[in-house]
Amino acid sequence: MPRQPEKSDFQPHLQLSIVPPPASQSPVNVLILLHGLGDTKDSFTQLARQLVLPETVCICMQAPSPLPFDLAGFHWGDDITFDQSMGTMDYDTGFEKSSRVMKEDIIERVLLQTCGYKTRNILFFGYGQGGMAAIATVLASKTEYEGIVSVGGPIPSSLQNSSDKEGKNQTPVAVLGGSSQTLITQSALMSLKKAFQSIEYTKWPRPGDGMPRNRDEMLPIMKFFARRLQSKRGVPEDAVEVG
Repeated sequence: MPRQPEKSDFQPHLQLSIVPPPASQSPVNVLILLHGLGDTKDSFTQLARQLVLPETVCICMQAPSPLPFDLAGFHWGDDITFDQSMGTMDYDTGFEKSSRVMKEDIIERVLLQTCGYKTRNILFFGYGQGGMAAIATVLASKTEYEGIVSVGGPIPSSLQNSSDKEGKNQTPVAVLGGSSQTLITQSALMSLKKAFQSIEYTKWPRPGDGMPRNRDEMLPIMKFFARRLQSKRGVPEDAVEVG
């Protein structure tokens, strides 16, 4: 049985918060939450507390790079570029740095080697650029995870042909977005389907890719978690997993 990660397991420069599973439950699963562009870990720490997922410890990561010009918040990209026509920051600026931090410093060094998890016990929940970072991390790992939930986060453009040489990744992906003004376009879905074996798409009947606003919008995410989360309740502590 893996043990729950602690803040002291991680390198000091990593900004994160840990939300344990409900009282008296074992941390069978790990959910890694990645906030959107310009946000911090605090909003997703509150979300993790509200989810109350059974037998699941939540790790709420803060993106490694601060925004420029004394702007509040952080970002997951390798760079910052601005869309001059829209006056907004570009979401898709490369994810080599953030995916390396996630893969090596969070997953391999702590969750796998120190705490004893397998990748099939690890899920991701990312919003916008955080969803893109989750997808980039899984594809960089070239292995199967328990699942990805990406709200408004497509596959990064630099990875759209990743399946050509490696084959499709077996990690199940749930992607959600609005009916208009969305990054989850038909071409974005086609790129995801080329990279991953299993894609579940939910199109909300509203514009934009904001976070879920009500129970109906959250329901597909909770159903995905219910199918993917593993449970050890009722299994003897000395039982040996086969396979």
